[in-house]
Amino acid sequence: MTDLPGRNHAQFEEIFAEVEAPFAFVDLDAMWANADAMLARAGDKPVRIASKSIRCRSLIELILDRDERFRGVMTFTLPETLWLAEEGVEDLLLAYPTTDLEALSELVVRNVASPDEAAIITVDCVEHLDMIASVLGTAAAPVRLCLDLDLGFEAMGGRIRAGARRSPVRSAEQAVALAEEIGRRDKMELVAILGYEGQIAGVGDEPPNQRMRSRKIKWMQRRSVEDVKARRADVVAKVREVAELQLVNGGGTGSLELTAGEEAVTELAAGSGFFAPTQFDHYSRFTLTPAAGFALPVVRRPGPGVVTALGGGYLSSGSAGPARLPEPWLPEGLALDEEEGAGEVQTPLLGAAADELKIGDNVYMRHSKAGELCERFNSLLLIEGDEIVDEVPTYRGEGQAFL
Repeated sequence: MTDLPGRNHAQFEEIFAEVEAPFAFVDLDAMWANADAMLARAGDKPVRIASKSIRCRSLIELILDRDERFRGVMTFTLPETLWLAEEGVEDLLLAYPTTDLEALSELVVRNVASPDEAAIITVDCVEHLDMIASVLGTAAAPVRLCLDLDLGFEAMGGRIRAGARRSPVRSAEQAVALAEEIGRRDKMELVAILGYEGQIAGVGDEPPNQRMRSRKIKWMQRRSVEDVKARRADVVAKVREVAELQLVNGGGTGSLELTAGEEAVTELAAGSGFFAPTQFDHYSRFTLTPAAGFALPVVRRPGPGVVTALGGGYLSSGSAGPARLPEPWLPEGLALDEEEGAGEVQTPLLGAAADELKIGDNVYMRHSKAGELCERFNSLLLIEGDEIVDEVPTYRGEGQAFL
């Protein structure tokens, strides 16, 4: 993690002097620095924007306009995908299977109007194909499909596993079998393969004060990189024999420079790296600049070395533990109370810096994961330099709550 020059508590307090907390914000200077750094790590591959890590349509559009190598959006639900398309966002890849028959029916209707611009949706089993078939009419245009490949790491016959439990498709044989089944289906077309190596892209290899864990993660990731590269290349080559693939998507914020080296991959994906939440502070291969945060007002001073802030219990999804909690950012020298953590209505903060804070001052926090922050706020204040330059609605602020 790095801090841009001048980004300190006093500066934030001056920038946000007229804003009532709690509020959320994005530092555009930091976000663009992260964006440029990710493009440099991506080599010559385009980067698709993972919307689940942004959840703000205005920012998604800003990023897409920033550089032509930011190309397309990776969405997380079909209703979200349809909504973004309605709002004029193009080149949409739904990265997760859907069972929403109403949304599938709407997709089929839209495919008839613009078959070449229709969103690509992900499948990983015959049951998904059956659900799509159930809403296809005689006038339907082909539904464009993406095959999701499981790239989790396994060792010792599966007794050791790292990575998300996603698709049941792990081998080239399984991928070809599903591709051939799609080829036999009326009005379905396999055009893409997606594989996410989350055990590399989403796991920092230098967790603080955990030397043994760091060594284990690095060992796993070294082996996993080679496994992913070989298995994905095999799958893509064999599926191309039975389907005309338009794209092969891989990677994430934490693995861009590794996945970029795979010839089989035509594009990368990234989302969290724009905001740089605390989850991405502990990687040896790259450094990001914190670009998003939220402010909580100090409402109590219970005693020496402690203040109480309003709100704060904005936990991240995943396996429960301290890594899912938000972290005090500015002023430096504050920590959560281990007994209370981040509270539903109020959050006690401990440390010497507490004695310098007055009632009504703000404490600036960082979220553990990226896009979930936007589920707590209706808008984001955008800052450049020393001023607020815009306020834009989050998905929530536009009345959208997809998950």
